[in-house]
Order: sequence, then structure tokens, then C-alpha cells
Amino acid sequence: MVTQAQHPVYTLTNECKDCYKCVRHCPVKAIKIENDHASVIAEKCISCGTCVQVCPTNAKCVRTDLEKVKNLFIAKKDVYVSLAPSWRSVFENSAKKMIAVLKRLGFKEVSETALGAQEVSIHDAEVLNNMEKGLLISSACPVIVDYIRIYKPEFAKYITPVGSPAKTHARMLKDKYGEDIAVVFIGPCIGKKNEADEDDGLIDVSITFEELKFWIADEIGDISEIKKENDYEFVPYSAHEGTLYPINGGMNETIKKVGIKPNVQLMEVCTIPAFEKALDNLEPDKLEVPVFVEALACESGCITGPCIASNKASISSISDVMYKVKSRDEIPQKAQTVVECEYSPKAVAKTEYSLEEIQQALKKIGKHSQDDELNCGGCGYSSCRELAVALLDGVAETSMCVSYMRKIAMRKAAAMLRCMPSAIVMVDNNMKILEANDSFMKMFTGEMYEIFKSRPDGLLGASIDRIVDFADIFSTILKTGKDLHKEHYAVKDKLYDINAFTIEENEIVGAVITDVTQTETTREKISEKAREVISKNISIVQEIACLLGEHMVETETLLNSIANDYDDKEDKKV
Repeated sequence: MVTQAQHPVYTLTNECKDCYKCVRHCPVKAIKIENDHASVIAEKCISCGTCVQVCPTNAKCVRTDLEKVKNLFIAKKDVYVSLAPSWRSVFENSAKKMIAVLKRLGFKEVSETALGAQEVSIHDAEVLNNMEKGLLISSACPVIVDYIRIYKPEFAKYITPVGSPAKTHARMLKDKYGEDIAVVFIGPCIGKKNEADEDDGLIDVSITFEELKFWIADEIGDISEIKKENDYEFVPYSAHEGTLYPINGGMNETIKKVGIKPNVQLMEVCTIPAFEKALDNLEPDKLEVPVFVEALACESGCITGPCIASNKASISSISDVMYKVKSRDEIPQKAQTVVECEYSPKAVAKTEYSLEEIQQALKKIGKHSQDDELNCGGCGYSSCRELAVALLDGVAETSMCVSYMRKIAMRKAAAMLRCMPSAIVMVDNNMKILEANDSFMKMFTGEMYEIFKSRPDGLLGASIDRIVDFADIFSTILKTGKDLHKEHYAVKDKLYDINAFTIEENEIVGAVITDVTQTETTREKISEKAREVISKNISIVQEIACLLGEHMVETETLLNSIANDYDDKEDKKV
């Protein structure tokens, strides 16, 4: 059993198959490899969900918080839903039907997170209009916010000092319906669980669309039976331009609708790698105009979030969201609800290692010179030196280096091949030799042995039928896939025991060959000698038997004569 982790993302250890795919794709390398299993480093993780999406064995999991929601019901709380606008790209229901489903699950009322988004956009537009120049980064995406605070702490002061749309919306609901209500956010984001875990009392629980789908299937099943929906509406009212937020550039569109000065530049960047590049070498103080960056961790925006629970094409999802946008005639120029937030840096301590320490770590994975550093990425890190630093940090293992492990395996195999007295050969489907040990060359190359031995590749590439007279054994196995064993197989004046077997079906076969000629000759000589000894022994036994037989006859005659003489003498006395 896996203990429910506190962090939103955790690993099912038994399902982890040490493929390092999560390491390869994690934008911040917040993965630790220990005993060939990957685990999330909580203090480094930004909960982007990339590892969850790419894990081929579903070993990376998202913490489920359904029990927390149900506990709110048990506590007799009035629980309100803050429903992310991306729901339209996931559920085919109408708004009324969606509300009816959520109310059937036990929620008091359902409201749109987009209401909070509208307030955030109004506030951001106001800030931008009051700026002369400089940088402002949106606080809407919790993953981006955590990335900046942990990995780009020098930019933390440029994050808009206002809560995310979800937090702003939660504040709106509590202002409207009372501080005692509970707010549950439902959306495609794992990072929102981190927001809910914060102790600011705004979002009580955050669940994903995947969790919601599971809950609906488990508790309701067929939602078509829900008929009473005509009177249901989002509270306190429906959202308008804020519903654009889940698509790339949607936030900037809402800011434009509010109205900004002509010199304000609005930009959008999606994905952590793209955002990282966007910040490289950036000097915000040198910007000549106000620059606002709408930054989102997911490609195309929230509609492709890690827990979106939909296989729709992103174009269809964007279309579904845009189709339902309602414009309003007049947008307020002053935000009614503002959640002030200060995003301070929380950088993870990073150890700097000397060149000598890195070189020592490189030697552990067989990198003794710069030429040995392949930087192939097989370990999940972009370079051998990056892996060396991870080894020094204690979050990686030497077995992660594929080329190093291959070298070790090849050395072990080569050592075993060299040491084995039997001849060993491997042949491909073109009947070309892939591998042959020294015993094989000695056994079958004759006078050419020294020439082949001097070659770096030995018999590599040679046609097997030009080396041995039983190449048909290899071709047979390549066709049939069945192993063959030939005992005392006669070739010219030699006898061989041949064990031929499949290595890769129809591709590579191998054979272990033992010359038993001398052994069989010795056995025959021993057998012949044994037969001679047996024959002689039989003759001697027969002679002994004859002699014993003759001796017994003579003895019997003598004893009979003595007995007869004795009887005659006794008769005379009488």
C-alpha cells in the first residue's frame, strides 16, 4: 500500500520501472532516483504535472482530495464550487446540467472562477496604466509563480502582487455568502492543490476534473437521469470575458477589453522551458515601456492541463471555450475584490561544486576525459556534467548512465567470452559473424588464426559459412526459431558438441561449441583396454574354473578310494 503523500504528486514505487522518462521531461529536475526508483523532491517540485503525463506505467500519481470535500459535507458546511472556465472543454453538459450534477453531489451552489479572473484583469489593467515602464508577470498560474519563486527568485518582485483568479474568486464568495462557507476549486490544475494547502483560509480544497469524473461515475453513474435543472444558474451571476482565461492569450484579451494605454505591451508565454528562455539575460529595469507577460505552464493554456480529463484536440477545446464567451457592454475600471499577495523568493539551496569534484563524479560513470562525455541524454539529464552534479547532490545513481552500464556489460561479457574454453560465436540474419571468442578462432581458423587475432574486430563481419562446415545449423535456427543440440557432430576428422540457440528471433543466433574429438578417442581407447582386460580376466577365470574342476574330480576319486579301503578293513574285523 502507498501512504497518501502530503505533496500533490507522488510515486507508486512498485510501478516505477526506472525508465528515467520523468527525469528527462521534468523542467526543473525535481526527481530523485534511489534504488532504481524515481520519487518527487517536494521542495523542488512546482506541481506542473509533466511527470504524471509522461510516465509510461502510471507510477506518478496526483493526490486525491475527495475525502476532504466529503468531510466538509459531514461537517455541515455550505460548500460552494469555484468551477474553472475550462470545464466547457471537458464536459458536454450545458451550464444548467453541470450545476445540477454538482448540486446532486452535495454542493450548496456553483460559481465560475472566471468571475475572479475578471477582477484580476481589471486590477492588472489599472496597475499597467499607472506604470511608466518595467516588467509585470501575471500571478494567474500557480505553477509559474512557484517556478519563479524557486528557480528565478530574482524575478519574484515582478509578479503582480495580487492573488490568482481562484483565490480572488474564493474571496468574492466569502464576502458574498459569509466567512463560514467552504470553497472547493475544480479544474485541470495540480498546482491549485498547493494554493489550497496554503493557510490563508480562501480555498478549502482543490480537486481536478479527473477526480470529479471519478466521483460522478462512482456516486451518480448515468447523469441523464438528472432532470431538475431548469432553475439552476451560476451564483451570484454568470461570468463574461473572464471565461477566456484558460486559453493562451485569454488573460491579455480580457485586459484589452478593460482598456490599457497604447504604450503597454502585452505578451504571452506558454510552458516552463519557453518561459525560462524568455527570462534568460532579461534586465527588466532596462525596459522602456510597461511590459506585461501572461505566463502559463501548460502548452496552449489551462485547456491542456495535466488533469484536464479530455482527449479533445486543443483547437476544439479552444473553440468550445471561445464559443461560450459573453461580452458585457461596460467593464468596471476599478476592481471590487482584490486579494493582495506578496510573492517572496523561496529558492532551494544549491551547492556549488569544484571542477575537481565534478571530474571525480564523472569518473564514476566512466568519463575520464571530455571525449568520453557523450551528453546523449539517456539518463534524463541534458549533459554528463549535469548528471555528475546530480550524483554529488545525491539525487541520481551511476546506473542511470546508459553508455557506462553498456560498457560495463560489454566488458563483463567480453571477459566471460575470453575465459570460456568452449568456442562461442554469434551470427546475424545475413549469416555474418557478430561476435566470436578466441577459442572459436583457434578452433576453426587454423593457420589464419594469428591474422584474425591481430585484427581489432577479429572475425566480425566474416561469413560463417566460410569459417565452419556446419553453417546450415545457424540458417535453420534463424528460420525456425528453435534451438538445436548436436552431440558428437562429425565434421571431417573432428567431433563436436554444438549447442545452438536463438538470441533475437529471426535476427541473431549463437552457439557454444566443444571439440570432443580427443575425449571420444580417449574413451574408445579406455573402452578397448577395458575389453582386453575383461577378455583376459574371463580366460583366466575359465582356466581357474577348469583347473578347479579337474582338481575336484581327482579329490573326489581319492576320497572315494580311501573310503572304500576303510570299509573293507572294517568288514574283515567283523
